[in-house]
Parts: sequence; structure tokens; C-alpha cells
Amino acid sequence: MHTYCFVKYCFLLVLLWHVTIISSQTPINRKALVERHRVINTKADTLASLSVGNGKFAFTVDVTGLQTFPEFYAKGVPLGTQSEWGWHSFRDTVGYQFNESLKEYTLNGRKVTYSVQWSQPERNKQASNWFRQNPHRLQLGNLGLEIYKKNGTLVSVQDIKNIRQELNPWTGEIKSQFSVEGEAVVVWTYGHAQQDEVGVKIQSKLIAQGRLKVNLRFPYPTGDWTDVGTNYKQVDKHISNVETAKPQLASILHQLDTTTYYTLLKWKGNARVAQAQKHYFVVSPADKADVFELSCLFSPVSISDVPSFTETQASSVQGWNAFWSRGGAVDFAGSTDPRAHELERRIILSQYLTKIQCVNSQPPQETGLTYNSWFGKPHLEMHWWHAIHFALWNRLDLLEHSLNWYQQVYQEAQNLAKRQGYTGARWQKMTDPEGKESPSSVGAFLIWQQPHFIYFAELCYRDKRDRAKLEKYKDLVFATADFMASYAWFDPAKGKYVLGKGVIPAQERYKPEETFNPTYELAYWHWGLSVAQQWRERLGMPRKAEWDEVLTKLSPLPEANGVYLAAESAPDSYTNPVYKTDHPSVLGTWGMLPVTPLLDKAAMRRTFDLIWNTWTWQDTWGWDFPMTAMTATRLGLPDKAVDALLMPIRTNTYLPNGHNFQDERLRLYLPGNGGFLAAISMMCAGYDGAATNNPGFPKDGKWKVKWEGLQKMP
Repeated sequence: MHTYCFVKYCFLLVLLWHVTIISSQTPINRKALVERHRVINTKADTLASLSVGNGKFAFTVDVTGLQTFPEFYAKGVPLGTQSEWGWHSFRDTVGYQFNESLKEYTLNGRKVTYSVQWSQPERNKQASNWFRQNPHRLQLGNLGLEIYKKNGTLVSVQDIKNIRQELNPWTGEIKSQFSVEGEAVVVWTYGHAQQDEVGVKIQSKLIAQGRLKVNLRFPYPTGDWTDVGTNYKQVDKHISNVETAKPQLASILHQLDTTTYYTLLKWKGNARVAQAQKHYFVVSPADKADVFELSCLFSPVSISDVPSFTETQASSVQGWNAFWSRGGAVDFAGSTDPRAHELERRIILSQYLTKIQCVNSQPPQETGLTYNSWFGKPHLEMHWWHAIHFALWNRLDLLEHSLNWYQQVYQEAQNLAKRQGYTGARWQKMTDPEGKESPSSVGAFLIWQQPHFIYFAELCYRDKRDRAKLEKYKDLVFATADFMASYAWFDPAKGKYVLGKGVIPAQERYKPEETFNPTYELAYWHWGLSVAQQWRERLGMPRKAEWDEVLTKLSPLPEANGVYLAAESAPDSYTNPVYKTDHPSVLGTWGMLPVTPLLDKAAMRRTFDLIWNTWTWQDTWGWDFPMTAMTATRLGLPDKAVDALLMPIRTNTYLPNGHNFQDERLRLYLPGNGGFLAAISMMCAGYDGAATNNPGFPKDGKWKVKWEGLQKMP
């Protein structure tokens, strides 16, 4: 046989073997996979409340299937009702000006203004506080059950007995069963797949007895850092009334300051709506029947109709079936490692939660559409953690929902860069739907959100590698890179470009006036500018000389004693106890990011070992654990990758409902869920240049990892 024919024959054999292996792998039974992680509650656990929603609207319920006891749940995972459009500002009766929040700093020989929090003078303090507080996300209303005991008093949560509540993520159904004084109640709750609406079906003899009704309450915004939707005071500061009342439909207008929206109630059968007190409405079924169906829709504009319960149920079932049937899936069935089931549970519930909480037309806030943290405002450095997993799990459209927002706020980003003397667009840190800055003494100095847009755009391009994506995002990619190049300061003494002073790293433990050249940010700057140059080349454009100048002369990653420092300005990165808390973001240098020419892999391995063994893990955040798992995976340490994802630290807690718990302030933390999914995808599908299959899982025979539909990480 000729050499050429022999090689060709061997190639065909290998190809046939490969195809046989692929075809013999039966598809994952996705329905069985998802449904074995149903959530079951048997008590009124305030940290186990459940949600329905569609990404732009979410509705969270207690054990009754509605929001019957919002005050009882207020310090747990609250019973929120929030939408992407639901924002509000108090009236500014003083006349604050944004420039009153600006403080001037002299950095690298020039003056730069940053919007920060002031302690004094009082006028500046109040102005910066007002712009932090406004606008804030609204809690739209509480829809609950009104159940009366035999003596005529309303039930308390202690009167709810024989609880069995179940969330089926495959259909989005919450079925809540309980009893009151021996009478059974069953409630089915669904969220509509497209509209800001919930549908509920209630079955109980209490309905015919006139002892079970539905109430709707409108809270007033607190204006606080946290708003859980239970402020029933200040009743004279807002207005609510029944605007339209028909036999099976009622429209209620709620007006606060300059914000107006409508709540539409639609039911089956006979019922009446009455206002019990200010901002408190009761729907009383009139038929002597044991079943009552109701739909509740929130809208910023007046509309005439609402989907019925049956239509909402069908929408939910179809929407969730479609979601789970496409994109990625990971199945650990057959694994003997006892941690496999918990990892799989977190995978399923994190997908469910990020789908209903994080698919907005704006970047989400860290507590999603459940309750306000940081006044309900999104943090752009967290957008990476909220959203890149959608692309890696082959649901790119869910990432792109929020990318159009960057175009809408582009002018604000340009204005920020120009005010500070830079070119291009500087992406905000803590912002609002219009892209306005929010004063922050930390956020104003963060820069690691800047290259995120290039990362997002690159994921979009990698999906199909078509020119259409390049054309769609090129202007924002280039404006992002323009700022990055102009931000880097050339130090003639070193002959290098420097990041800072005037920077706080992702590890928020350093003073901006003193800090320069944080390791992770240096690597991200190099990667982002390099990818931006690739975009120009893909489009047939010449490389930009200014970007290459920075790439060629960018400062090296700072090292000491063979390990990477958090920043060049922090030689005590591992000796000062304060600097071994918060995010170990130096790991993101080769974890979140692929290898760059700046990286020494051996130094990163030594850095990983030092951090793993000496970090104060009790003082970390939920996304630190998936970040660590990503670095371990790239270093070829799959045992450490799994250990990181399941490290027994409070901020790595995943509640029965799947939420990543942090502390009493942040009872849920969606960047943890999103980061977890991103890490799992990398541990399965790998990353560019990965040499092994399932690189993030040990090859000890205890892990049976089956996956499909995942994308490699850069």
C-alpha cells in the first residue's frame, strides 16, 4: 500500500471511530435531569422562598404560593415583585447638581475628577447621597392570600400547617399545599414567559366559605440601600385607586411622584374588588366554588386585557420546555463522588435563577429582580459574572439581551471619559438605566469592568465567526479600546505604560491615590487591546498604532519572591492581613483570562498555591470560588477545581432554592450563580488550547461527566 493511501486509510479509521463514539453517546434526558432537582419546602423557611419569572420580571412567593407574609420573609429572601422598567426617583426639591458629587484628584501630574461619596461639606454629602439613591428600582406590589380563621381573624404564618411546596424547574410551576384549621389549600403559581404577569389557581373549601380571598398591596419605596417591598407607611405620599372595574377585570392605578404604572387583575367566575384601606385591595370570590383562578399583570402603560391563568400556565410550560431543551446540559449520573449530586443541583437551579433574574434589557443588579441592593442599581464589573455563562451554555441570545444597553448609554460613557481627559468610552461602574454615574468612593476608581465589553463581543463573534457580529459591535469595541489605551500612563523613567495611580483593583482593599499596576487588570488590558486589534484585522482594517504602542510597552506583571503581587504598589500583598481578604483577583489573571504574553505559568502556579493555603477564605465573595476553580482548571489541578466550587465557606452557601447566600445583608447573590455556571462550562468543555477532555474534573474514576451543547471559554 502506498504511504499516502495508508495514511488516508488510517485517517478514515480514526474518523469512523470518532463518529461511532459520538453517535453511541445517547443524548442527555434533560427532563429527567432537571426534574430530579425539584425544590421541596416543608416549612416556612425565610431563606427558601421561590420565584417565577422570565428574565425581565420576577415574582417571589412564600409557602402559600403567593406573597401572603412579606414582613415575615423580609430578612430572608424577600417576596419581591420587580420588573426591568420599574424605576422611581424622589422629587428633588433642593436642586442638587451632579457636579457637586465630583472631587478633584491630582494623579500622574494632572487633575482628574471622580464622582465620590462625601462626608463633608454637608451640601456635597447630601448631593452625592441623592444621586446614589436616585433612581432606584421599585417593588411593584405584593399579591397575597387573605385567609380568615373560624374566629374571623387573619391567619399568621404559624397557622399554616402541613406544608408541602414544590418548584418544578422544567415547567416553572410552583405547587403549594398546606392547611388552615384542618382545611386543605392548594395553590398553583406560574409566571408568564413574555409578560410581567403571574397566574394563580387556588383550590380550597375555604373559598366557598368566604374565608379565602386575594389581596394586593402597594408599598412605598424606602430609598434605602435595601428595599424588600414592605414599607406600608407614608401612605399619603402616593396614590392608588381602582381605575377600571368590570365583571372579571380590574385595573388599579398606582402613582408615586412622577412614576405611574398599572396593575391589572383578571379572574374566572364572579368576584369583586374593593379597597380595604389606602393601597390595600381585596379580591373576593363570589361563587360558591372551591376553585378560583386569577391573573395579575404589572404594566407601565394602561392596557385592556390580561392572559388568563390557563394561558399563563401554557406560556410557562412551553417557555421552560424550550429553555431546557436548547443550549448546554451537564449530567453527573453514575458518579460515585458524593459531591456530584450537589454540584448538579447547583447547576440546574443556577440556570433557573439566572434565567428569571438576569435576562434584562439592562445589566442586572446583584440581587436580580428580587430585592434592592445598592438601591437596585447594576454594577458593570459584575455583568461578566451575571452573563457570560449564557454564551458558554450556548444561549447567546440571552447574553445579547443586555448588550444593546451599552449602545444606549454610549454617550454617557463618552462623556465620562472626556470629563476625565481620556478618549473613547469609559464604562461606568455603578449606574442606572440611562447610564448615569452613581457616586461611589470605590466604584469610581474601578477599571476592570472596562474590557468586559470586548469579552462579551468576542463571545458573540465566536458563536458563528461571522462578519455581522463584527459590524454590530465594532464601534463599541473600538471605543472601549481607545479609552484603555489613553488611560494607560507612560512613565518615562520606566519606559513603560502604567495603570494608575487612581485605581482600585478588583480586590477592593487598596487606596486609589497610592495604587498602580494591579496584576489582573494589567493582563486584562493586554488581552482586551489585543482582541480589539484582532477585530480590526478581521474587518480588513489596519492595526491601530496607539494600541500597539501600549501593548508593546505595557508594564510587566509585578512579582516578588516568585509569586504575583496584587499590584506593583503592594509589595506586602501577602504579609499584610488586610490584603489577604476580599477577592483573590490575581487568580483571574489566568482563570477568567486566557494566557497572555505577560504571564509566567510557573509563577501563577506558585501564586495559586500560596493563595490556596493562606487566603482568608472566610472574607470572600460568591464569585471568588468559581474564579479559583477556573484558575485551577487552567493549571491542570482538577481536584482543586472541584474543591473550590464546594469549599465550605459561608459565602459559598447555596440555599435550598439555589440562591448563593452571602450574609445577612446579601441573602442572595447572583454573580455567584452565574460564575458557578461559567466555571462548570470551562471544567467540562475546556478552553482554547485545553489538552484534555473535562479538564476540570479529576480522572480518579469517581466522576462520570456527560455534557452537551457547551462552548469553550477563551
